[in-house]
Amino acid sequence: MAEIICLDTSVLIDYFRKKNKSKTYLFSLTNSFSEFGITSITLFEIFRGSTNQQLEFWETLFKEFKIFSFDIHSARIASELDRKLRGKNLSIGIPDLFIASIALHNDLLLATLNKRHFERVENLKIFKD
Repeated sequence: MAEIICLDTSVLIDYFRKKNKSKTYLFSLTNSFSEFGITSITLFEIFRGSTNQQLEFWETLFKEFKIFSFDIHSARIASELDRKLRGKNLSIGIPDLFIASIALHNDLLLATLNKRHFERVENLKIFKD
């Protein structure tokens, strides 16, 4: 099994929505990875979109993951990324920008179903399946 992989919000939403969990991207990642992480930004996005009934599901799942925080180093990386991307007219959403900056700061491989946005970020390691 390889290193830890950081899961983007899209991977978790896919897992939550599909009844047959064995057909999800997250399930397929368990063939290659034994450790999973998420960012504090992903926590925010999930909690923000959840009902009270859904929170128990998420909190149980998140106990299995390492949480990577948005800190001063990530903030600095995010501001530089934003400047570069806006300069090329390739801006991405703030949450994705923050997730990418955390992944870069922690040298994490990122799993996402939203490759189109994250591929704009130079030096970001995106898992290719």
